[in-house]
Amino acid sequence: MEDVTEAGIYGRKSSYLDRYVQLGAASGRVISVSFPDVPEDELDDDHPVLELLFEYLDGLEPVVFDDVTVALTMPTDQRAVLEQVGEIPYGDQVDVETLARTVPDLDPDDDDDIILIRTALDENPAPILIPDHRVRDGPSAAPPAVEQKLRSLEEL
Repeated sequence: MEDVTEAGIYGRKSSYLDRYVQLGAASGRVISVSFPDVPEDELDDDHPVLELLFEYLDGLEPVVFDDVTVALTMPTDQRAVLEQVGEIPYGDQVDVETLARTVPDLDPDDDDDIILIRTALDENPAPILIPDHRVRDGPSAAPPAVEQKLRSLEEL
C-alpha cells in the first residue's frame, strides 16, 4: 500500500453504519478509527485506508488490512493482545479464553490475564482494522450498534 505520510483526520458517512467513519492518520500510520454521529469539521475523504474501510463495509468480498500499519501506543502486553486479534481471519470468531491461549505469556485461567484482554479490546484504537468484533464475548471499542453491524456483515 502507498505510504501516506500527511497527518490528518479523514472520514465520510457510511450508509451501512448510519454514521460517520473517521480515521486519524500521522506519519503513514493509522492512529485511530472512530464512528461519530457528527463528524469533525472539514473532514477530508481522500485516504487509501478510508477507501479500504468502505470496501470492507460494502460487504461484496472480504477485505484484508495486512498492509495497513496501526500505531499501537499502549503497554506491551495490551499491544500483544491486539496484534493477535489482528490475526483473526475475516468471517471467523474466537472467545476471550481462546484468545488468551494464543497470546504469548497469557494464561486463560488467570483472571488478571482475562482482564488484560478485555481492557485491550475496550481500548482498541482502530476497530475494523483490529477486528475486536471477532471476539464474541469480549468488549469492542466500537459502539454496540456498529459492532453488531460488523458481526452481521461477516455473518458471525
